Amino acid sequence: MSQSYDQLLYAEQRAWNREALRLAAVLGVILVCAYYVGLFDGPRLAEGVPSLISLLGEMLPPNFSDWRNWIKPLLDTLAMSIAGTALAVALSVPVAFLAARNTTPHPLVYQAARGMLNALRSVPELILGIIFVAAVGFGALPGVLALGLHSIGMVGKFFAEAIEHTDPAPIEAARAAGGTPLQVILHGVLPQVLPQMADISIYRWEYNFRASTVMGMVGAGGIGFELMGSLRIMQYQDVSALLLVILAMVTLVDAFSGVLRKRFK
Repeated sequence: MSQSYDQLLYAEQRAWNREALRLAAVLGVILVCAYYVGLFDGPRLAEGVPSLISLLGEMLPPNFSDWRNWIKPLLDTLAMSIAGTALAVALSVPVAFLAARNTTPHPLVYQAARGMLNALRSVPELILGIIFVAAVGFGALPGVLALGLHSIGMVGKFFAEAIEHTDPAPIEAARAAGGTPLQVILHGVLPQVLPQMADISIYRWEYNFRASTVMGMVGAGGIGFELMGSLRIMQYQDVSALLLVILAMVTLVDAFSGVLRKRFK
């Protein structure tokens, strides 16, 4: 009995040692990366403090005198985030079923769908924004296309993961009843994943609203375009006012999305 207890204790100790080694390896990688990028360069960081304080001083007090001219860009930003998210969700749903192991029609289709999601996710939305501005011109449209296509990579991946983690019993029951692949999806898979899909979509909308403020900096319209204009002419009081307006809008969007998530649960 004592020997069995000692063996159990020894196995537990080895498991703890392995976890400690993994944690030490992760911390080591983090410290090396932090040192490589200069995060521990104290003198350099200290040199930047006076410049930062000076810049903050130039941003005060915020200048809200042009607030009326910011209403339309704010609406453009909101519309851009909603339309981009809707486009991403609409295109992510069919791709997600192709990219999930339990619903894909063939392993090659699975690999192709996963590859497409990886490709879309790997290209930053700013790069896509520049490409679409060059293709279709300035305005909200290139922002919507950039946000929508980039979001497909992430939303489709999350949708596919949710589909793969569904309970197989309803799916097998639908197949045993002679259901077609579409009927299996409609009756065996969708009822299980719809709440998660709604949650993911709402979270992505929050992200896209923040991202759409940046999209304006590459000419895709919205409040980001106004922010970039103020930065270029060094109107830092206008910049601080715009940042406060963006912060207020982000807070409102987060609060509204929280209400939506509660309704979908």
